[in-house]
Amino acid sequence: MKKKSNATAAFPDRESIVAFVTAHPGEAGTRELARHFGLKNEARAALRRILAELADEGVIAREGRKVREAKSLPPTLVADITGRDTDGELVASPAEWLEEVDGPAPVIHIHTPRKPKPGTVAGVGDRALLRIETGDGKHARGTYSGRIIKLLDKAAHRVLGIFRSLPNGDGRLIPIDKKQAGRELAIAAAFSGGAQDGDLISVELMRGRGYGPPSGKVKERLGSLKTEKAVSLIAIHAHDIPQEFPPDALREAENAKPATLKGREDWRDVPLVTIDPPDAKDHDDAVHAEPDSDPHNKGGFIVHVAIADVAFYVRPDSPLDREALRRGNSVYFPDRVVPMLPERISNDLCSLKPGEARGALAVRMVIDRTGRKRAHTFHRVLMRSAAKLSYAQAQAAIDGRPDDITAPLLDPILKPLWTAYHLVKRARDERDPLELELPERKILLKPDGTVDRVVTPERLDAHRLIEECMILANVAAAETLEKQALPLIYRVHDEPTVEKVHNLREFLRTLDMPFSATGALRPAVFNRILAQVKGRDAESLVNEVVLRSQAQAEYSAENYGHFGLNLRRYAHFTSPIRRYADLIVHRALIRALGLGEGALPDTETLETLNEVAAAISLTERRAMKAERETADRLIAHFLADRIGAIFEGRISGVTRAGLFVKLAGTGADGFIPIRTLGSEYYNYDEARHALIGSRSGAMHRLGDVVQVRLVEAAPVAGALRFELLSEGATAPRGGRPRDGRKRVPPTGQTRPGRDKTASNTKARKPSRKARKSRKG
Repeated sequence: MKKKSNATAAFPDRESIVAFVTAHPGEAGTRELARHFGLKNEARAALRRILAELADEGVIAREGRKVREAKSLPPTLVADITGRDTDGELVASPAEWLEEVDGPAPVIHIHTPRKPKPGTVAGVGDRALLRIETGDGKHARGTYSGRIIKLLDKAAHRVLGIFRSLPNGDGRLIPIDKKQAGRELAIAAAFSGGAQDGDLISVELMRGRGYGPPSGKVKERLGSLKTEKAVSLIAIHAHDIPQEFPPDALREAENAKPATLKGREDWRDVPLVTIDPPDAKDHDDAVHAEPDSDPHNKGGFIVHVAIADVAFYVRPDSPLDREALRRGNSVYFPDRVVPMLPERISNDLCSLKPGEARGALAVRMVIDRTGRKRAHTFHRVLMRSAAKLSYAQAQAAIDGRPDDITAPLLDPILKPLWTAYHLVKRARDERDPLELELPERKILLKPDGTVDRVVTPERLDAHRLIEECMILANVAAAETLEKQALPLIYRVHDEPTVEKVHNLREFLRTLDMPFSATGALRPAVFNRILAQVKGRDAESLVNEVVLRSQAQAEYSAENYGHFGLNLRRYAHFTSPIRRYADLIVHRALIRALGLGEGALPDTETLETLNEVAAAISLTERRAMKAERETADRLIAHFLADRIGAIFEGRISGVTRAGLFVKLAGTGADGFIPIRTLGSEYYNYDEARHALIGSRSGAMHRLGDVVQVRLVEAAPVAGALRFELLSEGATAPRGGRPRDGRKRVPPTGQTRPGRDKTASNTKARKPSRKARKSRKG
């Protein structure tokens, strides 16, 4: 950074300050700006004031003592409408925005046309899909204008919970929200709406009486957990996941006829097989491999991947299509599946059942002896699955334990598949995608819907084989559509932000692990880190922190690659039964290659597909959250009668409010409030991902194995509270954090009026004024 030579340089304007910050990401602070612009001590106060204003406006973001350019907004995003400005216009903020990473959320001013389209009239508290426009001169710098494309959710003026009846006829609402756990609502008998004990209900809040718990009135009975034995019902209603299909969509599905050879190639003699989990109800992908007879490709293979032809049945803008877009994807709970398409389509006409003719969109891929794809072609076919296998069943046959079904398939079908897989795996290893070791747990239920046990399924080569075949097919789809210059929806995964890479480097420094990321960032950089800790105590911790440094994958009509897979272009093609993005890709391929009916309409453009991509990215995250919450509730039910029991776990999260712990075996997540850790103050050390005692130096760090006692379980909310029994390791330097690490008192709040840099002073009793303000 060069210093301006003029000793009497004029004070810089805001644009010059922002330009300098933009040109030096993560490096610019008050000192650097003052040195660059030649500002003396008396001008630095004004500079700090301007930086504060720019941060408040969302133009820049603070990062410790440094500032950087604030995160910009994509052309289409989901936003929450938060209020109105002085002119009465609606204002919004992005639905997903991490202020601790991206700085203050930018303000989006909603432009409302004189004659708004149906479904675009919004109010405060609503959630909407917006088209973003940059500043138009009317509003302050750092703000945006937006137009509503589609209203996603109306404001929620209700509370969901479980009704518990009382002997006097009144009742109580047990909230389903973790944040509201323990805060019950009183429901008088006159306002119970006939609710029975155990009913999931929607309650309208009533005006408080000034004493006792808040009260409510039952507006809707949503179902009984006693009779349906379905904890997933809570998440379905909490996240407004559509359950029932509209009558016109069901009629369309019931009237659909099986595909025939008309307009298709006959692949019924190709011995394709499906390999899925043992409990799978829909089978939408089948695979086959054989040695390539081409003398110019010695040692190579032909790999066929056939995918159910959903586009043949779900035509653009039909009732089935509109409902599929509204759902975005199927949602999988331990006790049920909420499908994207009716069972007539997903479990019947588009399920590749053994021995039955089914329509499919297939890709034929030529693989050379190094495992690289040399060529591919897409075909619309009629196929007949040769067998339905489970992962374990196929793997057992390869390992020398075939059964009656796999024995005749072993030599002609399974062995060629495995040989082709080993070739493809060699190319994959050379590509070096991100290799995180994060085992997934599966909850197994008893017949009554309660938890039987939690297992960690073994990851087999059979899983990897199908995964690599699907990745190859997805890449082939993206390449074909790009070559044809047709719009499509990509599956994209951005590289980690500069801030997250910086935080990871600081964390690794505390483990004495060097982290060099010069030049272009690649997954191999992270894989080298993971390889260093393989088999060491820190392996789980480092895997978790590397995962948190990564961006979240999403859908987009604009391609910026898939960082995790280390692929330049990638699209989802292989699961159109359960993902709307795949259906769009199928339609685009049909249009690009002239494969017949069900093609992507000419009206679909980059702009309209970006809107679809934003909407289905949202439904995907909704499904993930609902699935996670349901698992938490089931596990909390499972552990509710074990209050006082001692468990081993691992610290899975560290915040200023306390510690999150994941139990070994069940994978249950619980919280340890910071106020229960002891009598001393704790420093939140962001770089170490730890809480450190200000007197003792005791350090509780992300990834630490700990002993905890279960002290409270709230099954309805899925919340567990633990007491920490393990003593923390002693932190280096007596636990003193570096500059910028905040002291956290036992209440979980930073003490007002204190310097942000913690010191090793003895904890003092808060003042009467402070105690009074906390009560308020």
